Amino acid sequence: MHPSQFAVNPILNALSRDRNRPILQMAEGDPWTGGQLLDAISQFTQAMRSKGIEGGKRVALLAGNSVEVVILHNAIGYAGAGLVTMHPMGSADDHLFAIEDGDVEALIYDPAKFEKRAAELAARTNRLKTVLALGEGETGEDLKALSRQFTPGPIERPEVPADYIPRLSYSGGTTGTPKAIPGNPRSGAMAQQIMLQEWEWPHEPRILAVVPLSHAGGTLFGPALLKQGYMVILPSFDATAVLEAIQNHRISCIMLVPTMIYALLDHPDLDKYDLSSLETIFYGASLMSPARLKEGIERIGPVFFQFYGQAEAPMTVCTMRRSEHDPNNMDRLASCGRPVPYVDVALLDDDCNEVPDGQAGEICVRGALVMDGYLNRDEQNREALAGGWLHTGDVAVKDPDGFLRIVDRKKDMIVSGGFNVFPSEVENVIATHPAVGQVSVFGTPDEKWGEAVTAAVVLRPGASVQSDELISLVREHKGAVQAPKQVHFIDAIPQTAVGKPDKKALRKQFV
Repeated sequence: MHPSQFAVNPILNALSRDRNRPILQMAEGDPWTGGQLLDAISQFTQAMRSKGIEGGKRVALLAGNSVEVVILHNAIGYAGAGLVTMHPMGSADDHLFAIEDGDVEALIYDPAKFEKRAAELAARTNRLKTVLALGEGETGEDLKALSRQFTPGPIERPEVPADYIPRLSYSGGTTGTPKAIPGNPRSGAMAQQIMLQEWEWPHEPRILAVVPLSHAGGTLFGPALLKQGYMVILPSFDATAVLEAIQNHRISCIMLVPTMIYALLDHPDLDKYDLSSLETIFYGASLMSPARLKEGIERIGPVFFQFYGQAEAPMTVCTMRRSEHDPNNMDRLASCGRPVPYVDVALLDDDCNEVPDGQAGEICVRGALVMDGYLNRDEQNREALAGGWLHTGDVAVKDPDGFLRIVDRKKDMIVSGGFNVFPSEVENVIATHPAVGQVSVFGTPDEKWGEAVTAAVVLRPGASVQSDELISLVREHKGAVQAPKQVHFIDAIPQTAVGKPDKKALRKQFV
């Protein structure tokens, strides 16, 4: 074989180079060096192979954030198995679906958090042949103890079948049944390249990982390693713990979803913490209120960097840099940025024709970043990849400077009295009221209008406002058609496992 044909793993090479450099730690734990991580990857790899987790078999990982999750993301592949990601915030039905649909034969779980869930899953399916726990558990054998029985050694590339899938991720399922997305080296390498080249990283990143490492949070480890940085891990999101970690560990960058940013802004002691080390807040996964983004810039600083992508085109299709966040331009703050140079992006109509600037069209993407297709979903693949483009389902408008402003999910558009209403435009107006902390707008069945524009509002602590005032606010700025027919005040907006507002759950509450 020619030397150029050998596949190179930059993560293992970088760990070997940085054997003595501290790489990561739990916020309340001790540092791990590159050499310690390499040894652990070797031991976990051998332990899994001893239990038959190899040869392309699929293993589901159910755990909160921990160093072991980072180790397993590498060790599962080097055992010759395929990782099936299960979100720690997912329901039992979500997890069971992934096991059944993904043909999972092994489950690795954190017994401190998921003992009951592991027992339930083992009882509800006969697919699981092996169950292992990251510690002492009742349902599974202790994988950590088993790994310590093996001597660290060279990590060899495994033999895998021709149809081997290294990673199986599931779409958010916000508009229907989740679909499995097979990972491939091409798309994964492009996602990492775009992150390294286009994201605004501090010179020596000190990264706080708080979003799930099983999903987007796991992508932070590569930059921490390859950019000679350091990663501090929190087990899960807690606003106070995040603020303390930024202050105590002098964190320079962090990835958050909008609901987490809202929680920080609403924290009663936000202004008491020293956040001066913070250079970049990477945010994405769902639309962020322009009003709350403006508040974040004013209170925390010009540190916000937006990335837009989806599981089918992972992490980064568009970016909006820190300097492009103009707090005096609300349309700009409502934007998801401009396409990165590594993909082609167009706004297309239903016939795959590009729409003029200023007109709404579906964001469509092509290039090496895009998935090959959903697993065993021929009909959905024909729809999602029609015309040689990935159809994201997000509808946007492009301004003269090339910035895309998402007006909403194509399937979330409300048709009220024969007029199209994009929920995000209504949400952005309601969110400008000082009493509003979060808002989600959706359609509910109505005999007169077909669909009635309906808003669910979470008030800021100690604040109050009447529904008529919010309805009048929208009528003034957007007109009578877009003004909500109903406003419901609720304690919290339900979230999907990946941190997006769950409009399906909201509709069920108010239909």
